[in-house]
Amino acid sequence: MKVLFAGGGTAGHINPALAIAGYLREKEPDAQILYIGAKGGMEERLVPAAGFDFQSITISGFQRKLNWKNIKKNVKTVVHVFTSSREARKIIREFQPDLCVGTGGYVAGPVLREAMKLKIPSIIHEQNAFPGVTNKMLSKHADKTMLAVLDAQKYLDPSAKCVLTGNPVRQAVIRANREESRKALHLDERPLILSFGGSLGARKINEAVADLLVKSAKTGRFQHIHGYGQWGGWFPDLLKEKGLNLSEHPEIDIREYINNMPECLAAADLVICRAGAISLSELQAQGKASVLIPSPNVAENHQYHNAMAMVSRNAAAILEEKDLSGSALCKMVDDLFQKPRTIRSLGENAHSMAILDTNERIYKIMKEVLAGI
Repeated sequence: MKVLFAGGGTAGHINPALAIAGYLREKEPDAQILYIGAKGGMEERLVPAAGFDFQSITISGFQRKLNWKNIKKNVKTVVHVFTSSREARKIIREFQPDLCVGTGGYVAGPVLREAMKLKIPSIIHEQNAFPGVTNKMLSKHADKTMLAVLDAQKYLDPSAKCVLTGNPVRQAVIRANREESRKALHLDERPLILSFGGSLGARKINEAVADLLVKSAKTGRFQHIHGYGQWGGWFPDLLKEKGLNLSEHPEIDIREYINNMPECLAAADLVICRAGAISLSELQAQGKASVLIPSPNVAENHQYHNAMAMVSRNAAAILEEKDLSGSALCKMVDDLFQKPRTIRSLGENAHSMAILDTNERIYKIMKEVLAGI
């Protein structure tokens, strides 16, 4: 089997493709896999590091805020629309895939369009509750449109052949055990709060969490692990300015990046984070109560829709960034821990949304589409 993957721009599009490709390689070691991404995109680094063949095309997305600088970028993007299609067609003809898989991002557009023109079976995967522009367009002609949550279907063309698969979740997350993880992290019986704003960090989350940590240090009520991100190097100094001496509080663990996320997630009693699709799928897999703070700086405001897919099922609490402050976050955390049943029910309802066999479902769809079923 020869399978071509396309997707990029963010880790939320790349990691699902890598998870599907990795599972395919486990099931069929002889399968030939090629990944097409955007030249200069993070997929250029992540895909080869995962052990897959990679080729790039020159493509860029449209800038929505109109100013002179962005108008010039959009003119280049229009040119790239045509040149990227030619580049994609050339790669497809040389590779001759049996199946194409798109996971979103603007790079998937020209690749999947050309594959469809060449009558190559094509499927797409949408990670979010509100579909991206590329997948909205491709879903009209894809052989199958795989959804992480059914909420996305109402935003797609009625002709789209939708099937629920969930988002691929790392096996390390699924298998992580609460008791073993708490022991490995040297935690005591106090509740653990886990908070992070993504690998780069989120300024407003860091600022609000700083106040939460200062309050927690005074009461000693919680243990806390916080990831402040690559752009949050100022965070330790902010804590010092607020009078928090970390050397006196071993129950508070701050890091730039949380490398052992499966372990920390399993150990946590409450998680405070953004509402990226994969993060939410991991919360569901572990059945964790959460306070979701959707990023307002993403296309189509999709993190808000992701969060509301859980909030509407009483599977998470939401605190929008426009309402976020240290005092607001402290109050929400206090309110939740004053109602243990609420925390328990949020976690249970989150777990009821989990789909833990996503890779198997997607692999089955791949085989069915190839067989013309």
